[in-house]
Amino acid sequence: MTPPRIAVKLIFFINGFVHANLAARFPKIQELFSIDNGILGFVLLATSVGALIAMPFTGWLIMRNGSRRITIISVFVYCIVVPLVPLMPGLAGLVFIFFSMGLTAGMLDVSMNAQAVMVEQQHGKPIMTSFHALFSIGMVAGAGCGALFIKLNTTLFTHFSTVIGLSLLGAAWARYHLIHDKPKDKIAEGPAFRLPNAAMVSIGVIAFCCMLGEGAMADWSTNYMENIAHADKALAPIGLSAFALAMTIGRLFGDSARIRFGDRNLMIGCGLISTIGLLLTLIFIHPFAVIAGLFVTGIGLSSIVPIAYSIAGNTKDLPPGVGLAMVTTVGYSGFLFGPPLIGLFADLYSLRISLGLVVILFVIMTILSARYKS
Repeated sequence: MTPPRIAVKLIFFINGFVHANLAARFPKIQELFSIDNGILGFVLLATSVGALIAMPFTGWLIMRNGSRRITIISVFVYCIVVPLVPLMPGLAGLVFIFFSMGLTAGMLDVSMNAQAVMVEQQHGKPIMTSFHALFSIGMVAGAGCGALFIKLNTTLFTHFSTVIGLSLLGAAWARYHLIHDKPKDKIAEGPAFRLPNAAMVSIGVIAFCCMLGEGAMADWSTNYMENIAHADKALAPIGLSAFALAMTIGRLFGDSARIRFGDRNLMIGCGLISTIGLLLTLIFIHPFAVIAGLFVTGIGLSSIVPIAYSIAGNTKDLPPGVGLAMVTTVGYSGFLFGPPLIGLFADLYSLRISLGLVVILFVIMTILSARYKS
């Protein structure tokens, strides 16, 4: 395995690891700031706004500075901001810090995937899902780490500072091995900032539905386990861990599945599996049944986004950073806007009903996958 491939995988791992540690402590953050599900949804909305402001312009930044530089800056800033969460003086400060995390998370998502596309092009075969597998492995490790710190009754600042210290060490090593892609001629053909075209919108909507589901599981599964399935507080994050583990398993085998079945057939199959998994989670309200349902859902969602990113990054008419910026702007909005909206609906109705709406999106995702033509 080449150093650039290892370095990009490490960046993906750090992203998932940090996010899962943060998500595992959302109930504690709610307790610390005395906020309900609706207000937490509003706080997460600030992350969404920050990311969607950053994403469309990240392609422009990559074309002029290279994805390596943008990846390095965004991963370091993202890590440094996280431990500041429990230090905020009130709700306004909490919203600001989550907005800042959104800016850097949006830039990181586009730039690290641009690096992954270049590594995939170097190898000349599908390997995109292997990078996303490391994000999922990071989620598994992060959820487990979050459960450990909850069990130890550690303060949020101590928890986040320890996690970020380890993450920064990994990022410091990776920065020396990412692909140097700064263009020699900064004058590009056509504008770097572009809205998604018709072809990219179709892939973007598939990614939107998938990533909304992924974001819902990442940000609300612990809450669902604790408040709906009435799991013990130390057991509650294991639902997220099971989901992330399933995502990891699916993505580890995703590249070989793409070669064997083709992108379209694999996306259809994944859409059906994820729909069944989420239905199981909502129908059978028992902690271990919910964990099993989250696992099946993770298997289903595992390969859809990597396929979408690979298609966008390898579009012949566009540089990798620009194509990815188009799809991530549409798709990642689901990951970011979905959880806040679920929180708002949870306050109006219930978290169970809110997640039921995600099932409908999974059906739409499956239908669009069936209509996709490679």
